[in-house]
Amino acid sequence: MDTTAPFAEAIEEFKKAGSESTKLCFQCGKCDVYCPWNRVRPFSIRKIIREATFGLTEIEGEDIWRCTTCGSCPAICPRGVGQIEIGVALRRFAAEYGMFPESVSAVRNASASLVAEGNPLSGSRQSRADWAEGLAVKPFEEGMEMLYFVGCYFSYDPRLKKVAVATANILNKAGIDFGILGSKESCCGESIRKTGGEQEFRTLAKENIKTFIDHGVKRILVSSPHCYHTFVNEYPEFMVHFEVVHISQLITELIRDGRLELKGELPKKVTFHDPCYLGRHNGIYDEPREVLNTIDGVQLIEMKESRNNSLCCGGGGGRIWMETPKEERFSDIRVQQAVATGAEIMVTSCPYCITNFEESRLSLEGDDVLEIRDITEMVNEVI
Repeated sequence: MDTTAPFAEAIEEFKKAGSESTKLCFQCGKCDVYCPWNRVRPFSIRKIIREATFGLTEIEGEDIWRCTTCGSCPAICPRGVGQIEIGVALRRFAAEYGMFPESVSAVRNASASLVAEGNPLSGSRQSRADWAEGLAVKPFEEGMEMLYFVGCYFSYDPRLKKVAVATANILNKAGIDFGILGSKESCCGESIRKTGGEQEFRTLAKENIKTFIDHGVKRILVSSPHCYHTFVNEYPEFMVHFEVVHISQLITELIRDGRLELKGELPKKVTFHDPCYLGRHNGIYDEPREVLNTIDGVQLIEMKESRNNSLCCGGGGGRIWMETPKEERFSDIRVQQAVATGAEIMVTSCPYCITNFEESRLSLEGDDVLEIRDITEMVNEVI
């Protein structure tokens, strides 16, 4: 048996992350049973937590980078062990020493782009609002009803720009006085924080908070559950509180208040995928379904694993930037589950989910078997 020397520094890092919770772990193994990784390969978060308690974690390896922070294990842990917090602390320690395995090396590029341009996609800061060219979208000014915080992927990714356009169309149709920050908007910082980039996160958060305050922002609309989670649960660490609403919540509100009428018909079989950071992390399950059920013709069919049991797409925790072998993609399993329902359209409301599902869809026999859409694209078609 090899003897491994404990990292005293690592133990201190875990203490900062609230590692007292590791002492509650009695190694029941429920976390491993529910972890989606064990659908595609052997992986033990229980082992990592146990080793972390003694500072014996192998920080040079890939295992500490596998967690997608999907929230499955803390949701079922009978003892309240903070698996995600401990995992992020491990990554923070590894990042400080520059220990990134080859499959994780893209995190360096994302971090550099965040520092230079405020986004992880190497897009120019000045082109952040290019998606809105030709649309009735104005710069945010104090006194407007809400700020639409677009987010990085919806601003730069060619597929996801369509979601930003659909969102703007819905807001204009409902008569909402809204604006965007354009080049003044920076990444919310959620994913870089989950990959150990604590300083990068804090810098981005402070930039955004200052911009919000300087512009008199009161209510913030977001398209990404990751932005929602960060603004609602993490920015309060900086002693600020903004009213934040996810687009699925806003559309529900607009329909209920009679400000948005869905006039068209969409006779399709549809299934909804609950993103981890919308559902398990923040409890938003009913609003997206209420919206879909309001659309004439839509037949909503639930997948075998839905709501709090929804299967992670594999993109959280910074995994969207990391290499994942094809045979280890959770998204392939999830797309097959959607196909098994007989649905023609798989609807979700997260940029990472759409990105991964679009890629997995290509592996199906006949790429027209299943269509992947954001909930705003569904609504935009019938207003």
